[in-house]
Amino acid sequence: MTEQKSFLPATKVNIAVVGLGFMGVTHLRAYLENETARVVAVCDATRVPVNGVLQGVAGNIKKSDDINLGPQVKVYRKLEELLADPDVELVDLCTPTPLHPEQAIAALRVGKHVLCEKPLARTSAAARKIAAVAESSPGFLMPAMCMRFWPGWAWLKQIVAEKTYGKILAARFRRMSEMPGWSKSSTYAGGDLGGALFDLHIHDTDFVNFLFGRPESVFSTGVTGAGGSINHVVTQYHYPGGPAVYAEGSWLLTQGFQMAFTLHCERATLDFDLAHGAEALQVSEPGQPARTVACDGPDGYGAEVRYFVDCVAGKRPPQIVTARDGVTALEICEAEEKSIRTGMVVKLL
Repeated sequence: MTEQKSFLPATKVNIAVVGLGFMGVTHLRAYLENETARVVAVCDATRVPVNGVLQGVAGNIKKSDDINLGPQVKVYRKLEELLADPDVELVDLCTPTPLHPEQAIAALRVGKHVLCEKPLARTSAAARKIAAVAESSPGFLMPAMCMRFWPGWAWLKQIVAEKTYGKILAARFRRMSEMPGWSKSSTYAGGDLGGALFDLHIHDTDFVNFLFGRPESVFSTGVTGAGGSINHVVTQYHYPGGPAVYAEGSWLLTQGFQMAFTLHCERATLDFDLAHGAEALQVSEPGQPARTVACDGPDGYGAEVRYFVDCVAGKRPPQIVTARDGVTALEICEAEEKSIRTGMVVKLL
């Protein structure tokens, strides 16, 4: 497996995590395991540590355990107070999507580095505003598109780029989950977040763009929930001359979580299925038994956090995923949404 390279910085980066739900706790754990990161503050309007201990929460990958931040970590309930703290260098936004533009722009304007959970915003127009501010700000901005760092998926990027098994003929991606509890009961449920299309399927849309570039057009079908959000989507991404690429994303699964891809190359089939555990990634070549490729190292959350912390410490702008990538993912998802609602092929400019 190819590991993300470290810049081996000599100093620690001071981190503040904003939003202490499942993703916030997940990121906190990654920082606490990173020798280059120092968590100095957290911020949440309602959920805060008690005596330095933050209770764990459940998500679609796993349940997190309680974590002890210790008495030295400052606790804020208002973002503006955290942003005024000179000790904070990097702000990690794990808040609901509608809050991202205002919060990311505010942090960038006071010189903080920003790691922002996906999607970067609810619309590409709002994401472009964030990116524009980032261009003129001293801090770096990176959308947290974790699949670019996920074991097995990062390996796939290298395989495709180097044409290890020849030309890619066809590719399929699948990401299925039961509807998250916050979507059923949260203030931000329904169309405000765009449903599974913008919250879940966007991972595969981004990864398709990462592997093959921006598609010429998309054709999508889907299932729309009572609130207007799209909770199931199947998309064909059109690339003139190939490969044939499609992805399926859903919140309609009765229970559990599924994540998979299959790529058919000229000289092999590459297959990943999270349900197969240690044998998740298989390579099948003609005339040979299928072999397992070990998916070692931290999960995508830990790897993306390590990469961005190293970028900040090494004073190097992130390149594996950029603000422009966050905008592009939203532009493609918006085309998919339009295709579902109109029943038409939608071209991407």
